[in-house]
Amino acid sequence: MLKNYIYLLSIGIIWGSQFIFQEIALTSFSPVWIGVSRALIGALTLILICHTLKLKASSNQWGIFAVIGLLEATIPFVFIPWGQQNLTSSTTAILMGTLPFYTLLLAPFFIKKTTITWSNTLSVIVGFIGLIILFYPELSLSTGELNLLSAAAIIIAAICFAVAILLLNRIENEHPLIIARNVLIAATIQLIAVALITTPFELNDISYTASFSLLYLGIMCAGIVYYLYMMCIKAAGAVFASMTNYIVPAVGVLIGATINNESIQITSWVALIVILSALLINQVLSKNE
Repeated sequence: MLKNYIYLLSIGIIWGSQFIFQEIALTSFSPVWIGVSRALIGALTLILICHTLKLKASSNQWGIFAVIGLLEATIPFVFIPWGQQNLTSSTTAILMGTLPFYTLLLAPFFIKKTTITWSNTLSVIVGFIGLIILFYPELSLSTGELNLLSAAAIIIAAICFAVAILLLNRIENEHPLIIARNVLIAATIQLIAVALITTPFELNDISYTASFSLLYLGIMCAGIVYYLYMMCIKAAGAVFASMTNYIVPAVGVLIGATINNESIQITSWVALIVILSALLINQVLSKNE
């Protein structure tokens, strides 16, 4: 049980750190090609690790890997940036925070003998409340206007993520490293096609810090973390793994405030406590089910 929470917190910390490195990478690279490079470097990282460990695929399941890559990377890659053009970052985070709800509701349709438990339901609700608390200061300053098409794009991306997570449970008799590697390979091919169609590749003045940030995003925030994500899904299930969506924004806020020497608002600390409480609720109640 403890191992599952270590996976979850590790994923949250690594993905939470991506925001500061992505901001640096944007000084030299376009958003589209950052996404492509991130997937490509992550795939190469896992290919190297699999080769070193002499891991080989035990079956040919490239069809489902392609579908998961489409849902996990390609569609969100297009929909999220498009939707964010007319939404605040807090609104986007809240809409993406609905991901665990979709995972919870869709799980019985994708995974045999799966039921909606009280531990999962309550922990998802508490975690979402924590996310709202985290972004309450920014939400309270908004005009209240919401672009419905942009919001729909973010929600569709969240649903795609949820279905991708659930489909990962259908891949059997395969090492998590192989699964992570193959999904990233499929996603890389699809993202390159999208990038070539939408955004010409250009090389501007590239700084060392931007290059290092891009490597970090690829190696850690795509390669290593995706392997941890596969391990978490296999060990604890899709709904539990989807709760990283609550931890990531909280970690991102804390890291950003630390590096930029900004004061952390009391709501951020309250949100972090509520989110961690959601994980504790999941652990305590699941023992009694």
